[in-house]
Amino acid sequence: MSNRRFEMFTLRQILVRMRQGDSDRDIARSGLMGRKKLGALRRDATAQGWLDSQQPLPVDAVLASVLQRRVPATTQASSVAAFKTQITQWAAEGIQGTTIHAALVRHHGFTGSYSAVKRAIRHWAPPSPPKATMRLVFAPGEAAQVDFGAGPELADPTTGELRKTWFFVMTLCWSRHQYAEIVWDQKVLTWLACHRHAFQHFGGIVQRVIIDNAKCAITKACINDPAVQRAYAECAEGYGFRIDPCPPHDPAKKGIVESGVKFIKRSFLPLRTFHDRHDANRQLHEWIVLVGNRVHGTTQVRPLHQFAAVEKALLQTLPDTPVQLSEWSQPKVHRDAHVQYAKGYYSVPYHLIGQRLWLRATDTTIRVYHEHALIATHPRLTQPGTFSTVTDHLPPEGQAWQSHDLQWCLRMAQAIGPHCHGVVHQLFVDRVLVNLRAAQNLLRLREKYTPERLEVACARALRYGTPRYGAIAQILKRGLDQEPLSNDPIQRETSSVYTRRDGRFLRDPSKLFH
Repeated sequence: MSNRRFEMFTLRQILVRMRQGDSDRDIARSGLMGRKKLGALRRDATAQGWLDSQQPLPVDAVLASVLQRRVPATTQASSVAAFKTQITQWAAEGIQGTTIHAALVRHHGFTGSYSAVKRAIRHWAPPSPPKATMRLVFAPGEAAQVDFGAGPELADPTTGELRKTWFFVMTLCWSRHQYAEIVWDQKVLTWLACHRHAFQHFGGIVQRVIIDNAKCAITKACINDPAVQRAYAECAEGYGFRIDPCPPHDPAKKGIVESGVKFIKRSFLPLRTFHDRHDANRQLHEWIVLVGNRVHGTTQVRPLHQFAAVEKALLQTLPDTPVQLSEWSQPKVHRDAHVQYAKGYYSVPYHLIGQRLWLRATDTTIRVYHEHALIATHPRLTQPGTFSTVTDHLPPEGQAWQSHDLQWCLRMAQAIGPHCHGVVHQLFVDRVLVNLRAAQNLLRLREKYTPERLEVACARALRYGTPRYGAIAQILKRGLDQEPLSNDPIQRETSSVYTRRDGRFLRDPSKLFH
């Protein structure tokens, strides 16, 4: 007849009206068929004797065989007929129509339109089988599906600026009862905390959790060998459920929770006002209880009723001690023997500089591991940019710098002798330089030469007015401390002051700090 398809009951209705004497104009006015097609149908019906009211109407098979074998008297040859084999091959390889048309123009001088190529591909392409799917069936307490969805913009509690939020949704596959929560981000600890809240809300744990391939759960997405986030694997072991990631790019495998996320977006979110995230979550939980009492469109039962009556009792019991949630990362040890996590810095043994370690972070502690051995434990820092440093983790020179402070240097110098104490004190009273390293290195000379020689060298430096590290080091290096002092004696003018002939004064080191 034409490209338009007509149902058999429509054709029978038209034949009945033709038998009753209705004209083609009247039938066309009713919208059953156009006048041109009615004329063709009337000619066929007259030739077959179908308009005889004394004869029964033909059966559907006879009616279809006559009408569908009509072929136009003349058929215009297609401009791409000569390239049928090539076009069919390219189309089977998945090459798109515009590329095929360009290749025909470029290589074969084709002058036809792209529409001719498109019609040819549609006509010659083998029919593809329909895409079929299978409805997944779950037992009570067997599984839950989890997903994130975009939430409303809410005011940040710190800055007051509008900030994007997310819906976390966990739906029990059998009863369709669900838990939802609005969160600020999709980080690992947020993901784990939402699982804990959902299980506490349900009062039990399902056997497996069906998820997509979010980075907070799966680090490597593939069908056969997915890699699970280490922290999520610990959470699953602690609660006793198994993780069931969907194949990549196949959200239909968790269609139950996908529908739940859409339902929240379309039914809960519009026409509501939220003061803050706490208020939004309160309204969301009230709404879940409300919609949980409506008849579900697929199961035709009330989710809350199904959950309370059957599924809740079949869930696994919650652990007596809440599972500790943590996040794992692999930071690199910086040159200052610290690793960075969440804008905080934590020390590790300095010989691991440049290596990557495993860091396990909880709400309160930071633990660092090297080849499965615990090497550092720190309280978790809350202020960005702060450091948690263990002195034993630093190299010896770093430990000395931190522990050998000004007071330590003065105590050590006093133990060596009054002249050494006087030199160190003069280093520290310098109005320009700090001289802490100079004092530390000066005291370290006792290890190379002995404290007694250092005391004599300091006395010589004080005598000649050069109480500096370089001068004392040269005295010891040249052995001048072992030579007698010059015959230029220091004459005591008072009980506490020595005087030199050049008019320079040095206070008695034994009384310098009294």
